[in-house]
Amino acid sequence: MAEKHPYISGTGAITGAINQFRKTLPSAVTAETLKKLGLAPNNESYVINILRFVGVIDKDGNSTTEGTAVFSKHGNDEFHKGFEKLMRDSYAELFKLYGDETWTADDDALISFFRGSDKTSDLVGRRQASTFRVLASFAGHGEPPSAKAAAGLKTASSKTRSVAPKVSKTAPNQRLAQGQSNGTASGGGRDVGLTVRIEVNLPAAGDQETYDRIFRSIRENLLNGK
Repeated sequence: MAEKHPYISGTGAITGAINQFRKTLPSAVTAETLKKLGLAPNNESYVINILRFVGVIDKDGNSTTEGTAVFSKHGNDEFHKGFEKLMRDSYAELFKLYGDETWTADDDALISFFRGSDKTSDLVGRRQASTFRVLASFAGHGEPPSAKAAAGLKTASSKTRSVAPKVSKTAPNQRLAQGQSNGTASGGGRDVGLTVRIEVNLPAAGDQETYDRIFRSIRENLLNGK
């Protein structure tokens, strides 16, 4: 069975990686490489799978001769031509079906192909199609996401507030009055009201597994009091 077509949930990670490697393509690209470069947090495996699929790196993560030749091209036109060749080779079945019209195929056509070829879900099929479009933009077909837009995703995900309880600021006299009122109602005991607010900011580039781990941790450590 042929290798399934790669996908990623957002464009920022793969866009940032390709832009970075156009400057310098390491001899080996691993998850550790991406972490050191601050690229694709929590999405390292997806980016590596995409780079492997289009032939930039081999199955061991080593840069290929073809990939090195393409990423050493300085001018955009030369790079586009080289990257287009990589894509035509890696997406051979898709280009065999649609020819040059592949570059302008609509979303429904792309999603139908990927779902039929890989037997994937609607969500994965859509992500495979969007991944193809991002890669196609680096082959000169369509506008690639700007560096500013890609950086914006990272900035948004990094602006997370510390998850700390927020206690409502009530004046001392008011708190005392509340305590006395509650004490009278409960037969002499003092029940002081406390409001706790917790804010959770999800990473913009996270996948479903990341979100599941976050909410599972909240449920186990906060809601259930474990």
